[in-house]
Amino acid sequence: MTTLAAHDTPLHPYATLTPDLVLDALASVGLHGDGRLMALGSYENRVYQVTLEDGSRVVAKFYRPGRWSEAQILEEHAFALELAGAEVPVVAPLLLQGRSLHRHAGFDFAVSPWRGGRMPELDDFEVLEWLGRYLARIHNVGAARPFVHRPRLDLPGFGQEPRDWLLGAQAIPMDQQSAWRDACDEALELIAAGARPSSTGGLFGLKDATTIRLHGDCHPGNVLWTPVDDAGHGGPHFVDLDDARMGPAVQDLWMLLSGDRRQRTMQLATLLDGYEQLRPFDRRELALIEPLRTLRLIHYSAWLARRWSDPIFPLNFPWFGSSDYWRGQVDMLREQIEAMREEPLAA
Repeated sequence: MTTLAAHDTPLHPYATLTPDLVLDALASVGLHGDGRLMALGSYENRVYQVTLEDGSRVVAKFYRPGRWSEAQILEEHAFALELAGAEVPVVAPLLLQGRSLHRHAGFDFAVSPWRGGRMPELDDFEVLEWLGRYLARIHNVGAARPFVHRPRLDLPGFGQEPRDWLLGAQAIPMDQQSAWRDACDEALELIAAGARPSSTGGLFGLKDATTIRLHGDCHPGNVLWTPVDDAGHGGPHFVDLDDARMGPAVQDLWMLLSGDRRQRTMQLATLLDGYEQLRPFDRRELALIEPLRTLRLIHYSAWLARRWSDPIFPLNFPWFGSSDYWRGQVDMLREQIEAMREEPLAA
C-alpha cells in the first residue's frame, strides 16, 4: 500500500489517548484509577482494563472517532442493557451519573464491569448447545423491536460499497486488481441472485430473510466462558456489541462453526438443538451462511485498508496489502464461489 513520508503522516486521533487521559476520563465520571492500565485486544476501538483505588476493576472503551454517531452508540448501549435486564449474560455498560456514554477530551467512552473468562470449547457439544440457547435468548430480545439508527447487514453495505471503495482507493496492487475485481463481481452477483435453501426449494437471499437486532460479530473471541460451579453459576457471557446491527439470525451462528463440512454440520445441528428449545429458526437461512462468509471476506479487506493510517494496524497486520495477500484473497473468493454453488449445510 502507498505510504507517506514520516513528516507528511497526519497525527492519528488515538495518538493523544495517553494513560493520563484515560485516567482523567474515568475520574470525570467518579472512578479513580490507581494507575494500573492494561490494553485489551481491540483494533477498532481502544479498550483498557483499569484497576481502581479500591482494588476493583473496570473496562473502559474509547470509541474510534468518527465511526459511530452518538445515536448509534446509544442504541448499542440500550440493546445491551435490555439484554441484561432480560437476564441474558452480556457485559453491558455501567450507568454513571445517569448516562452510559461519556465524553472527555474529544473521545466518546463507556465503562463496563470487568468480567474474566476464556474462549468456549467449541468441540464440546454440551457447550455448543448451551450457546445455542443463549443466542436464542439474545434473538428473542432482538426481535422485540428494530434498530432505528444502526445499519443493516446487507449486500450494498457489506459487499458492493467495500468493493467500490477498494477499487477507487487503488488499494489493490495492479497485478492482482483485475483478478480480484472479476472474482468479487462474480461472488456478489451470486449473492444478489440468492441461493438454494434445499434441493427442491426456490431461491432465498439476504433480501428475503427476516431481520432482527443481532450481536453482529459473534465469533469465539466475543464469547467468554467461566467454569460452572456447584451452584450452577458460570458458563458463557457475551461481550463487544460494537457491531450490533439488523440482520438474519444465522449471522450470529455461523462464525461459531469450524472444521470440514462434516464437522460444521454436526456443530450447527447441536447449536440449533439448543437454539430451538427457546426460539424457532428458519432453516432457509442456512443458505445464507456462505454468502455471509463471502461478504465478511470482502468487508474485512476494506476494513484493514481503511484503518491503515492507524499505527496499530501495520504493526499487527504486516502481511496486508502485498500482492501475495491479494492473490490469496482471489483464491478464497473463488473457493467461496464454489461453496455458494453447493447445497447449503443441513442441520
